Amino acid sequence: MIMARSNPLLDTALAARFANADATVRRLAVIDAADLEDEAWLPLLADALRRDTNADVRRTAAQRLGAWDTDEAVDALCAALVDADIGTREAAADSLTALKDPIAGERLLPHLDDANADAFTRAALLRALRELRLQQAAEPALAALSDTSASVRREAIGVLGWLRHAHALPHLKQLARTDESTQVRHAAVGALGFATDESVLETLTQALSDEEWRVREEAAATLGKLRLGAARHALESALADDYWQVTLQAARALGRLRDVASTHAVAELLTFPISNVRKEAALALGELGDTEALAVLDAALGDGDPEVRKAARIAIAQISERHASHNAQ
Repeated sequence: MIMARSNPLLDTALAARFANADATVRRLAVIDAADLEDEAWLPLLADALRRDTNADVRRTAAQRLGAWDTDEAVDALCAALVDADIGTREAAADSLTALKDPIAGERLLPHLDDANADAFTRAALLRALRELRLQQAAEPALAALSDTSASVRREAIGVLGWLRHAHALPHLKQLARTDESTQVRHAAVGALGFATDESVLETLTQALSDEEWRVREEAAATLGKLRLGAARHALESALADDYWQVTLQAARALGRLRDVASTHAVAELLTFPISNVRKEAALALGELGDTEALAVLDAALGDGDPEVRKAARIAIAQISERHASHNAQ
């Protein structure tokens, strides 16, 4: 339980409920005060998070404080990252990710520099910094790439990816190749998507052979995003992956490369047992634009899945329109 602060501008009855002996009453007071969306209630909400003896009350306060980007709210949430209750810690971490004001986000940086911060706190702070795109976060994020905690390394990758921090690329390539954590390799492979040249090609094609299918899937998606034409052969090989999710992303990537040399390899997927892959193959053939695919796409108009039939119609129209445009020239 906490003692309610005296503020003549507040509803005294509601303020008194923060000091009620019943934790349920205090928790409802937190909800009602937060719903008012008035910063005058922030001191009481922050006190509830810092000092209430009941974990449910603290957890609720942590959830509700995510609506504010003020210094008081940020400081209280950062302090709650070491709360004795795991639910409160997680709620505080989630609320910090709701920050939208980069100035408020700057208050996270000193906490990240705290040598005594545990792995949960370090990861939570980095996750909160990710979408704020603070350039000041680049240095601590680079340092965190060598953290002993995989969750911290993963969140650091997220920060650097959102910043499109070019100096991080060599480190990200190394993590994509060798990190012991699947999640870290997956994040690193995805973050390589901000590269502006083919310096990441070898790393990404190697990732198509990673032992974990999610990493292979992400590698195919990233190669498609970057439209690296030199990856065509590796992506065609990935069409035979044991996991259909990888096959799907490889087909999508080949469509984005728009190299007609891949037409036959992609067309073979129109008989794939998973309809999602057949649909993606049809759409990719439309992107490739080869008139030689029209026959198999016509056959796909009889597919048992309506989404595949729709994709085939789109692809046929796309190829026909491109061919007509080319002839008109």
